[in-house]
Amino acid sequence: MTLIAHLSDLHAGAGADSGERIAAAVATVAATPGTLDAVLITGDLADHGAPEEYRQVATALAPLRERCPVLVCPGNHDSREEFRRWFPDHGDGPHRTPGTPGAQGSSGPLNRSVLLDTNGPRLLLCDSSVPGAAHGVLDEETLGWLDTQLTAAPDVPAFIAFHHPPVPLGMPYIDSIGLRDPEALATLIERHPSVRAVWTGHAHTAAFATFAGVPLLSAPGIVSTGLITAEQHADATGWKSTTMRPQYFLHLFEHGRLVTHVRNAEETRL
Repeated sequence: MTLIAHLSDLHAGAGADSGERIAAAVATVAATPGTLDAVLITGDLADHGAPEEYRQVATALAPLRERCPVLVCPGNHDSREEFRRWFPDHGDGPHRTPGTPGAQGSSGPLNRSVLLDTNGPRLLLCDSSVPGAAHGVLDEETLGWLDTQLTAAPDVPAFIAFHHPPVPLGMPYIDSIGLRDPEALATLIERHPSVRAVWTGHAHTAAFATFAGVPLLSAPGIVSTGLITAEQHADATGWKSTTMRPQYFLHLFEHGRLVTHVRNAEETRL
């Protein structure tokens, strides 16, 4: 059995309580009694892409790194340059100690393939961020990389993870800055039956749909909870709530079956 804790949208530096919410979620995940095979964070680790925000995240994630690999992919609030400096174990290039700044590298997308066990599953972490923009794109380089990775291991179960959901979620603001041109990804997935699910973030809410014939799971936000139109008030609270507790997914994969549970950060840790 493989167990993966899936967090998203930490947004370090977003407000006075963002650090407390990150710490509560990390402490709850770190206290999981059983074996964690990996922690996945699907983007927006920082709110402004500032070095100090990544320093805060790197420090906050230390208890998780002591337990298992912490796998990250960037979102629209992240800076590729700072992401590479503070998470040098992501993507191509020499590995350094996570949580310490490294040298600058390529400015292209940060994509990474991680095999969690000799028999799988494999996580294909993709960079859907577009520098300077809020919407997402999986560019030709990333799609070509995905195709190559999936072609090379057709019998290994694979999960594709990135930030921007490729389908509308009933949240007008988030839907307007979702993944552009998702048809190319859909066509690719349909060619590769080893893909078992797509995992995203960005919407700050637990959302479940289908895409290209496979499950699509959009992880809850740590910093806030996204609201569908019917939940939104006419006042200034907007598309999200900061009064609901941080949540995350627990993905269980066993005997070819994916089961996903939603968990709250413990109140005593807030």
